[in-house]
Amino acid sequence: MICSKSEYGRKNLSFRKVADDMLDCIIIGGGPAGLSAALVLGRARRKVILFDDERPRNAVTRESHGFITRDGTTPAEFRQLAHQDIRKYTSVEFRTERVTDTIRHTDFVEVTTSRGAVYHTRKLLLATGLKEVLPDIPGIQDYYGRSLFSCPYCDGWERRDQPLAIISDDEVQARHLVVVLWNWSRQLLVCTNGKYALSLEFKEALRRKNITFNEHPIINLAGHGGQLERIRFSSHEEAILSGGFITPEWFQSSKFGESLGCAKSQSGGIVTDEYGRTSIPHVYAAGDTSLISPSQVIIAAGEGSRAAIGINTDLAHEEF
Repeated sequence: MICSKSEYGRKNLSFRKVADDMLDCIIIGGGPAGLSAALVLGRARRKVILFDDERPRNAVTRESHGFITRDGTTPAEFRQLAHQDIRKYTSVEFRTERVTDTIRHTDFVEVTTSRGAVYHTRKLLLATGLKEVLPDIPGIQDYYGRSLFSCPYCDGWERRDQPLAIISDDEVQARHLVVVLWNWSRQLLVCTNGKYALSLEFKEALRRKNITFNEHPIINLAGHGGQLERIRFSSHEEAILSGGFITPEWFQSSKFGESLGCAKSQSGGIVTDEYGRTSIPHVYAAGDTSLISPSQVIIAAGEGSRAAIGINTDLAHEEF
């Protein structure tokens, strides 16, 4: 399956020349989307390699929620169970190498890894997910994933009826969190971290619901063992809390979609059709790579399954 650069070159590769070593699909990304796709393609008897650099975005997460039969499973346990399921299908292989380059040729895609290995595949699935930038607050990393979260549907139940902060650099996102979190807790504090002034209309809406707010910069967060206890503001005020929700900025984890020329949506995700096909032939995307929000394990897994069906269907039609 591995073809050296010297053997084939990189400028004039032909489909005929590499066909003997051709994979049906390469999956970049070992999260829920990539793993789900690997399972479906393995069951379809497709020759697949899944590349995973084992640096998942949800590494800080203690438990994953909202996935039926797996509610409360740790990300590590989820991955272990997924690998256990997939290994039954011997046409699927795992590689811990990091992919460094992708080049689309007329009839296939060339993938290069950090070890210098070159692979050729008829189809490429991008399931690299997202990376996040947290609000600029000293020490926030100590609490993120433990008592500060980004998704109410993932962690709202565990924080129900508790005093919670909503920290957001954007009023639109803050409004959304307030409206959604109101069903879990009525003890909410909206924090702008000094980034903007709340509109008069929003302030009135907050007052009607007895929701407090603070527009001053946050000086620091205080607590123990990742458990948030206090927020201190530049105004010398202090709020006693047991956790909260933030709105990170999301970015694509890799530049492969961009380098391959895939069209992007306004939210930054790769545009796909209903079966994961991108604007570039032979290139597919799934999970957070194509759908920025909502970011949930069960949605990403479903996206991976759907993309795998699209990939296998396209391969089957090409072969018939």
